[in-house]
Amino acid sequence: MKRPVLASWEDPGGLTCVDILDLGAEGFGFLPCRRDPEDSHGWRPLGEVRSGFDSRAAAEAAARAAFPGCAP
Repeated sequence: MKRPVLASWEDPGGLTCVDILDLGAEGFGFLPCRRDPEDSHGWRPLGEVRSGFDSRAAAEAAARAAFPGCAP
């Protein structure tokens, strides 16, 4: 099941991004992704969704702390 993406923040180099997700009853979370310019596959997840946040603001704060280069 695809999770609704509320925001997507990309680093200035365009190689890493963080998606802020609405996880429904599970709250909010974020998913870091990366892409390789030589690969036409597009974005690939960097691990699992980091979840368990009660609010979008809490998920965004955690994403900013973990991936400061991708913060808006």
